[in-house]
Amino acid sequence: MEKSTLIGIILGLVAVVVGMILKGANPLFLVEVPAAYIIIFVGTAASLFIGFPMSEIAKFPKLMKIIFKQQNLLPKKEVIRLFMEWATITRREGLLALESKVDDIEDQFLKNGMRMIIDGNDQDFVKDVLLEEINAMEERHRAGALIFSQAGMYAPTLGVLGAVIGLIAALSNLSNIELLAHSISAAFVATLLGIFSGYVLWHPISNKLKRISAKEVELKMMMVEGLLSIQSGVSTIAIEQKLSVFLSPTERYAEEPKEEVEAGEEKAQTA
Repeated sequence: MEKSTLIGIILGLVAVVVGMILKGANPLFLVEVPAAYIIIFVGTAASLFIGFPMSEIAKFPKLMKIIFKQQNLLPKKEVIRLFMEWATITRREGLLALESKVDDIEDQFLKNGMRMIIDGNDQDFVKDVLLEEINAMEERHRAGALIFSQAGMYAPTLGVLGAVIGLIAALSNLSNIELLAHSISAAFVATLLGIFSGYVLWHPISNKLKRISAKEVELKMMMVEGLLSIQSGVSTIAIEQKLSVFLSPTERYAEEPKEEVEAGEEKAQTA
């Protein structure tokens, strides 16, 4: 489970509830105004239905599941290790020797790319097909993130609409001071819900989906570079250097001390 999403939602709720208590407002008033929830959440849903085709709206539950689920991607160092192994086999036995490795690949994108280079397709063709697949995936991800970013724009405005409706109700009860105060409070609860849902839920969810997509795209681009390098017949060292640029400095140099120690031990044993 992606803990950061749950932690963020809990912290957001705590911030609002504790803030209301410190300001002297009763947090229970938030659950006493059902009209505000209808205006904000049903209104936001209505805006999304109008603004997006049904085929994209139907993905909403799946997108919500993604932000709570830990992203399951191949570690970059594992990808580099695999390509180094395949490069060694290719240089020794040729591309066709990799055919026995294809069925062991779990990543469908990598498996398809491997099959294309084994089948002897032109390098430009392989690159174009793989990049088009990445672009199509990016577009699908962008459309999903857009749903939430748009919801983040609609919700605060609907909060203002809820406040206006609440003030209209308040002005109709000028003769009853107690009811007037209650109506004004209810009006501002709608504004609170609109701003909270927009800037604590919908916009951050959109940002998280974009970050998840960016990581997947980066990994796939790494795979494309690896596949094209193997097809070109580059050396194991060259492919390691080429793919290592996708690692952060921390990841790239994390193993250096250990390698230096092992090198020192081998040198001592040789002496």
